[in-house]
Amino acid sequence: MREGDIIQGLIRGLTVIECFDEEHARMSITDVAQRTGLERATARRCLLTLAHLGYAIYDGKFFQLTPRVLNLGHSYLAATPLPRLIQPFLEELSHATSESTSAAVLEGTDILYVARASTRRVMSINLGAGARLPAYCTSMGRTLLAALPREDAQAILDRSDIVAYTERTKADMATITTELAVVAAQGFAVIDQELELGLCSIAVPLYNAIGQVVAAINIGAQTARAPTSRMIAHFLPLMRKVQAEVRPLLR
Repeated sequence: MREGDIIQGLIRGLTVIECFDEEHARMSITDVAQRTGLERATARRCLLTLAHLGYAIYDGKFFQLTPRVLNLGHSYLAATPLPRLIQPFLEELSHATSESTSAAVLEGTDILYVARASTRRVMSINLGAGARLPAYCTSMGRTLLAALPREDAQAILDRSDIVAYTERTKADMATITTELAVVAAQGFAVIDQELELGLCSIAVPLYNAIGQVVAAINIGAQTARAPTSRMIAHFLPLMRKVQAEVRPLLR
């Protein structure tokens, strides 16, 4: 790809959209400039353009995204068969286990949720299609990282902001690298209160028809209700079944 083929204005506009989140839902021009590293004048033009197109509203001081931004995510979901294909399987798995199930893909240093069947809220944050979590400390993230060539996984870890969310988080590079080797060997990942105390999860990769890992699915639950030992003994076989049923359907 040549440098001249890249539209820098589009990059800046998308960067501005992505800087809004749950903790920064309303921001001034200065706030956006600081969060994106853009010049204030550039941030202002991007924000005013988004407001002009209906992707943001402006009250004279603060900007806020509008629901129209969801059209961007809907375009992906509409054009990608995975979310539609996997949803019935997640719902069946959720019904069989009475726990919440999800599917995600790797996006940069994060996992991006593309489908979910929720029986109850298990985390302090809302999860749904479009939600993101760090790959290095999530069961689906480790499953997807373990499927990559070692140097590619290492490059992602090097770019990750690795912090300890709880006292149980594996937050040093050597431990994470060792854990990825274990995940690759056993074919599943288990997280025990590393992202949030009281929460554990188990994940397996989803393969397409030619054996490529294209996504991961997981089951998340409160530790008191479904400790990791129960997940491995009772949930993993059900997830393996979904894994096998979905494989010939993914191209």
